[in-house]
Amino acid sequence: MKYINFLLSCIAIISFTACNNSDKTTVSLPQTTFLDKPGMDTTIRPADNLFLYANGKWMNSQVIPDDLSGWGSFYTLYESNLKNLKGILDDASKSNSTKGSLEQKLGDYFASGLDSVAIDKIGSEPLKPILGKIDAVKDRKELMGVLDELFATGEGSLLGFYVGADEKKSTMNIPIFYQSGLSLPEKEYYTRNDSATLAARKALVKFVAKTFLLTGLDSAAANKNAQSVLALETEMAKSHRTPVELRDPQKNYNKTGIADLEKQAPNIGWQNLFNKINVKVDSVNISQPGYYMALNKLLVSQPLDVWKTKMKFDYISGKAGLLSKDFTDASFEFKKTFSGQKKDQERWKKMVNKVDGGLGELLGQLYVKKYFTDSAKTRMDELVTNLQKAFENRIKKLDWMSDSTRQKALKKLNAFLKKIGYPSKWKKFDDVEIDRNNFFANAQNVQAHSQKEMVDKIGKPVDRTEWGMSPPTVNAYYNATNNEIVFPAGILQPPFFYANADDAVNYGGIGMVIGHEMTHAFDDQGSQYDEVGNMKNWWGKEDGDKFKSKTGSVVKQYNAFTMFDSLHVNGSLTLGENLADIGGLAIAYDAFKMTKQGKENGLIDGFTPDQRFLLGFAQAWRLVNRDETSRVRLTTDPHSPEMYRVNGPAANFDLFYTAFGVKEGDKMYIKPQDRVKIW
Repeated sequence: MKYINFLLSCIAIISFTACNNSDKTTVSLPQTTFLDKPGMDTTIRPADNLFLYANGKWMNSQVIPDDLSGWGSFYTLYESNLKNLKGILDDASKSNSTKGSLEQKLGDYFASGLDSVAIDKIGSEPLKPILGKIDAVKDRKELMGVLDELFATGEGSLLGFYVGADEKKSTMNIPIFYQSGLSLPEKEYYTRNDSATLAARKALVKFVAKTFLLTGLDSAAANKNAQSVLALETEMAKSHRTPVELRDPQKNYNKTGIADLEKQAPNIGWQNLFNKINVKVDSVNISQPGYYMALNKLLVSQPLDVWKTKMKFDYISGKAGLLSKDFTDASFEFKKTFSGQKKDQERWKKMVNKVDGGLGELLGQLYVKKYFTDSAKTRMDELVTNLQKAFENRIKKLDWMSDSTRQKALKKLNAFLKKIGYPSKWKKFDDVEIDRNNFFANAQNVQAHSQKEMVDKIGKPVDRTEWGMSPPTVNAYYNATNNEIVFPAGILQPPFFYANADDAVNYGGIGMVIGHEMTHAFDDQGSQYDEVGNMKNWWGKEDGDKFKSKTGSVVKQYNAFTMFDSLHVNGSLTLGENLADIGGLAIAYDAFKMTKQGKENGLIDGFTPDQRFLLGFAQAWRLVNRDETSRVRLTTDPHSPEMYRVNGPAANFDLFYTAFGVKEGDKMYIKPQDRVKIW
């Protein structure tokens, strides 16, 4: 979701697609070593580049599969999970399950999405009811009526909307609106004039025109519509905040009464929106007010036909994945501008993702039953507990924090809600009807359920047992308003977590992930929330000033990192994730030192325990990206490129210097007084 950056802090936000081919170049390792020694490049000194020392030969041997934007640790794990989920869905689709059972819903949804013959046969027919309503609009009042209807069913792309915790009263849910309406990654794509950005705008115009051609317009009308959409979105983009600006929780909290919104932005019709969903609301949080004030003006300053065109395009493009091959091909042609993929993924992989995205907690029940063991959960519980103890010890020893602030930090740390593997209670989908012969209707029913589930939360207490990711997800997150750390079963597998590996490798891999999520509670964003998830300043002034000074040093360090020779990492955009990486590595190491192996110095594969810890960390982040993906990530992704997610934390960590004999003059050397030590 577009708002995830200022609600959840994740270990990785990568747009995964599945790969057709197995990774033919990966060395098959006996599971007694757990480190890929053949993939290391020992011609590179670890003191000069730890990431390339640990992964250089592996990276040079990789060919990214045509239907992927990258390849590496997350992708290999994701690919494995995808195949496991396909097996579950294949079995469900072949079973004679009782109507309404989870197996029936999963199996029939999957089967309906695989029936490309039926989907291609009906073409654009499913779009006609809504497109007809938009076509029939004669004035702005009717336009807003259609917008209200789309909003009620979760379709309205002009209104970024979800329901979540009130960040200053975290026990209660509130409607939240965020900036929306753009088809390109962020606002500067509408104004920059470098070759890649110009190509992106050209691709958008081509895509818009194609969507209208596919729904029956002639070429001249389709091209005119495409130019109208680009022009309108360019005006809308002016009101958007930048990715860096979106990282400020204080600026994203603007609780406003409905009555006041009706006065400030009357053309949107706020009361009508909530009347349409039969919910009484007194106030909402407008995360980015500038967008909604601009939208209010644009609704009357822009021609009615332009708005009708924009609404039709948003609806068509949003449904492209549910339609015939010509629609999915057009959508892929546009998206590959940013991913660099050579071809679209196979249909079965799209459908696995579709089922997981819509019925994830039904699919998750079968997934954890088959692929997540009690022993894995027990081992993970132990790791989390050890990391929490290590973090507590580090906070107690901080030399820059006062005792009063320290006690509040410890209180927050010990209040963590820890979720591992899968939810303690599963969501129900009793109201979702799934018909094996109607994929479009099935997707609509799932969306309607999701919208109703969300809307029903308005004004009610937050359910702290709820998860923001499905169990098979290859990711992890920290949620500030719940003060929770969450590790889905999907990521608790190699190369991040080995059930039988030595502690050095596991603490360097999944241990760092755990420490990363814990540190998010104390990064530049998470540190603005207290132990129960309320946005509240719990810092002493002097402590806060010291913290900001230290984080400023991190920004400066990462700003110096480059890609493509001249493009720099944005240290302000990536600050929170960089802090979590730096803190996560240090916390994981302290926890590792509590183990038997951590207290000894025996060699395995010729490496000391400390070296194995750092190599396990470095190899867990091995990844190669296509250039197109890397360029987009530099401007939009709050995570640094993987090389710097390894080398940045390592260069600030004294252990790295002792483990690999790093000395002044080495490329990764940082003077002791300049190394960042926060948590």
